[in-house]
Amino acid sequence: MEYDKISSGINSEKKGFDSLLETTAAEARRISRTIQKIAGTTACKGVQINGLKKWAVENSYWVDSYNILGEFSDRGSENEVYMDSENQIVYKLNDFRYADDNLDAFFQRIQIHNNLFADCAYTLHGFAENQDGKICAIISQPFVRADREASIEEIAGALALMGFMPQQEGEYYTNGTVDIFDALPNNVLHGSDGNLYFIDTICLPSNDNFINSYKTLSPNWGMAK
Repeated sequence: MEYDKISSGINSEKKGFDSLLETTAAEARRISRTIQKIAGTTACKGVQINGLKKWAVENSYWVDSYNILGEFSDRGSENEVYMDSENQIVYKLNDFRYADDNLDAFFQRIQIHNNLFADCAYTLHGFAENQDGKICAIISQPFVRADREASIEEIAGALALMGFMPQQEGEYYTNGTVDIFDALPNNVLHGSDGNLYFIDTICLPSNDNFINSYKTLSPNWGMAK
């Protein structure tokens, strides 16, 4: 089995945040610092989310209806997925579930994902409520033409070439700096071009607190075998 065809951003010139994502991350940090000064805590995700809605409305980044994103396609643990077939774009309404108690984790994981997997990088478009009425970030990825899901062996081999080793019998992968969760066949596609596309993994800085939060929040923990 060969693993040399990997959709990875390591050697790509297109890395990191798009400009709106950078601006939004800065606004979320500003809200966090304000709450910390007032209440002495960084556990402020709810306040950040509502603050970002107000900021998005004021700056024309708020979308009144998710219906304009395209046809509803799927619902995952943290995303509602919509398909814009005309423009070949996949939109996701992300409810910040894996940010735990502060949105910093959300912006960190998007940055890490975009650095590692630039061919399926996320772009932030704004904010909207999902079908459950939750305030969400609208993020998008290019549509991937795939012939099948990647196999566990292909995923492990590709990540090994990138320096990521399996932990806890493949529950997650780490290179000592970044941990990758949910690297499962339904989240990694084998493209029709032969490349692997990591479209929906969770990438977080290596930290026991992130691991514990992920275990608490993810319905997939303990299922990847």
